[in-house]
Amino acid sequence: MNPYAWLDGSLGLKAISVHKPTRHRKQLGKTYGATTLEHELILQPKDDEKATPQSDLWRKWDAFYRFCRLYSVVGTIIGVSSVSLLPLTSVRDLSPAFFVGSLKAVIPLAFGNIYVAGINQLVDVDVDKVNKPYLPLASGEYSMGQATAIVSAFGFMCLAMGVMFQSPPLFIGILVYFFLGTAYSIDLPLLRWKTNPYLAALCMVGASGLTIQLSVFYHVQKYVLSRPIVFTKSLGFSVIFFSLFAAVLAMFKSDIPDVDGDQEFGNRTFSVRHGKKKVFTLCITLLLVAYGSAAIIGASSSILLNKLVSVIGHCTLASFLWLRANSLNLNDNASVQSFYMFLWKLFNAEYVLIHFVH
Repeated sequence: MNPYAWLDGSLGLKAISVHKPTRHRKQLGKTYGATTLEHELILQPKDDEKATPQSDLWRKWDAFYRFCRLYSVVGTIIGVSSVSLLPLTSVRDLSPAFFVGSLKAVIPLAFGNIYVAGINQLVDVDVDKVNKPYLPLASGEYSMGQATAIVSAFGFMCLAMGVMFQSPPLFIGILVYFFLGTAYSIDLPLLRWKTNPYLAALCMVGASGLTIQLSVFYHVQKYVLSRPIVFTKSLGFSVIFFSLFAAVLAMFKSDIPDVDGDQEFGNRTFSVRHGKKKVFTLCITLLLVAYGSAAIIGASSSILLNKLVSVIGHCTLASFLWLRANSLNLNDNASVQSFYMFLWKLFNAEYVLIHFVH
């Protein structure tokens, strides 16, 4: 994951070179820019020209975007919103109270995601200078004080909202999410679970596969819709599928793109131990098994529309995955990062298909 950063022209900007490949260039008036593989745009003022307020504001937003890893935050928002819909039984349940209750889950968990992304960068500045030099802390755009303030603010707001909203399932979910994100990164005795591939996978599964699914579902069912707690087929499928997918994301992100930095700093990840190829093959195999199982479960539905959408949808996503996997060059970090972002798109797409599993 190595970015380029660029822009010159009439907005008072100059090109700077970092280490992340770009995918395209587009014209912004007389200014040319390019987006990174994570759709990040980096602006720098020319030394001999004063930056405009607009360009300064854009630089600040761009740095915040990269610091918070907003593609992951968007995934959390999509996931929480989708799971909030699972307890609904009719259109009449789409009341103002439901939307307020859903927001009570979306906002603190999105803030928790920003906290988790930020604390990981606070602890891993030196590693990121090797693996992700475009991140604000690693590049020097943010000071440790600035990053600490952002992380502390979002962490506090996440926990405070969990207490304020008076929903035990939601509060427990937020607390577990906060703890797992902290345990993954923080360098304290018995913590820093990211250095252990099994504990790293446990963090991702616990956060994205179990915590979000169960806590949000029961929050809406019990404390928004005021219904007895039941375990539905769609919830069971969601928990199992996303737990498996989260484990793959954990192995892929923590291992394959970051081998150089992990080797240098002694992190014994799966890829460091067994090689990129074996880990990649395992990841793709697990996802194909998950999609195949999902298609079989979808085919068992008694509703024809649900059956068609679930079977065709999962087979289509599996086909896309297979085609992209076969064309991936594991020695090209830009291609690996692009594939990782593609996995996030598949992950988010599943939040549509889970509503057809009944």
